[in-house]
Amino acid sequence: MTIPADFKIAAFMLVTLLASTTTSYALPAPGSAAPNFTLKSNADKNIKLSELRGQVVMINFWATWCAPCRQEMPLLNRIYEQYRKTGFVLLGVNIDDKPETAKALAQQLGISFPVLFDTDKQVSQGYNVDAMPSTILIDRSGKVRYIHRGYRAGYEDRYEAQVRELLKQ
Repeated sequence: MTIPADFKIAAFMLVTLLASTTTSYALPAPGSAAPNFTLKSNADKNIKLSELRGQVVMINFWATWCAPCRQEMPLLNRIYEQYRKTGFVLLGVNIDDKPETAKALAQQLGISFPVLFDTDKQVSQGYNVDAMPSTILIDRSGKVRYIHRGYRAGYEDRYEAQVRELLKQ
């Protein structure tokens, strides 16, 4: 069976169109540079990842509808409070459509780390977030060092050990 030339041309044009309108993101791998971004925070200021070079950065992608996120956030806040004066920054990147919902939950949970709003999902796509929560640890030079997908009780011990390791470097 032969495929008509018109069909081949139409198929090629469709593939080309889809490729040009779809943003392609590579999964940041340990050792690769963390994709830069700028997002508005719950303190109404923009935070740019590249301006945090020289510090150990944890990015935690979360959503208000995510039960494991709600469980994990107070534990992350404890780590943040313990290490923030030693060169550690924690950014909670919320992917909800309405920042007000995220602000309210963060306040209810007593979260003191910055909450950023990724309402258009560009940053979470850039980090290939496919599970909630997802946590990325970045070293002082801006390289991804650890990637965690999901959350189970006890993960916070692993996070804390990795934060301590990166702070020593």
